[in-house]
Amino acid sequence: MATGLFEQFVTLFVVVDPIGTVPVFVAVTAGVEPSLRRRVAFRAFLIALGVLAFFLVAGQFLIEGLGISLPAFQIAGGLILFLFALTMIFGESKPDRELAEADRSAEAMNKAVFPLAVPSIASPGAMLAVVLLTENNVFSVAEQAVTAGVLVVVLLIALLAMLAAGPILRLVQESGAAIVSRVMGMILAAVAVDNIIAAVFVLIAEGPV
Repeated sequence: MATGLFEQFVTLFVVVDPIGTVPVFVAVTAGVEPSLRRRVAFRAFLIALGVLAFFLVAGQFLIEGLGISLPAFQIAGGLILFLFALTMIFGESKPDRELAEADRSAEAMNKAVFPLAVPSIASPGAMLAVVLLTENNVFSVAEQAVTAGVLVVVLLIALLAMLAAGPILRLVQESGAAIVSRVMGMILAAVAVDNIIAAVFVLIAEGPV
């Protein structure tokens, strides 16, 4: 159980990427007073929590409504997570990519929604990971509740990182945040491959459909 919790925490921490979100938060709150920066951080946290909670609750129903089998979705999800990891490793760094998008927004509170809450915190990879970690036919309600708790913990870490954005950036600098994002991309790639391998073994065990 402890190993499962650790794996869930690592997966969600990697796809949410709290450290990589810090430079984005600093950019969208540049020049505003500290009280407004805190409001932006809390608003982004609540919006991201709401988006990911929706996928946690309704994601499985969407899959079943479309008649998609778990192994097929898991393989597709693993491939998407793998491609997402490749963009973290080889592509434009998360801070650089999302800071460019942030410049198009006008007000700090609007920027709490985009690009801060979505896609910086509640990224497509995070949405997909939440669905995979709470599949109804595999995980009990109690296990899904534990996953929800792990998700809240990771989002709280992201919130604390935003609230402590100044000291963190002075410590790692933007180049350091980009390096951390790439290391997390490598970890996510390994998690994605593991998901694909597990789904293939399930298909082999089940035999032809």
